[in-house]
Amino acid sequence: MSSPSRLWIPAAIADLLLIVLFAAIGRDAHARGDVIAGALATAWPFLAGASFAWLLTRAWRAPLAAWPSGVGIWIGAVTVGMLLRAVTGQTVVLPFVLVALVTLGVFLLGYRLIAALLLRASRKRQRGA
Repeated sequence: MSSPSRLWIPAAIADLLLIVLFAAIGRDAHARGDVIAGALATAWPFLAGASFAWLLTRAWRAPLAAWPSGVGIWIGAVTVGMLLRAVTGQTVVLPFVLVALVTLGVFLLGYRLIAALLLRASRKRQRGA
């Protein structure tokens, strides 16, 4: 099993990619052109929020933990992301906030919960072998 110190890099990359995927899906759903640059323009406030939450929760200590790391990163990404969108004149309306909350929750917590199940199964197999 990898130590948390080795897992923080892939976890941070997964968070980054999932946030960019969220932005790209949203832009594609609304038929907004320039998918790559547009997705990054949409994603940056959420990436900033997730980065802030990584520092605040010290997520590198337990990067795959749903609590507090995953929940903190999820809520930080949405809260700071929406605040940054508001102060930069980007759209912040209730339906978008709810979609971001649900989608980023599924993305950022989902892979952590799946990883926890896989790690638990791996430990059981190692003990049983």
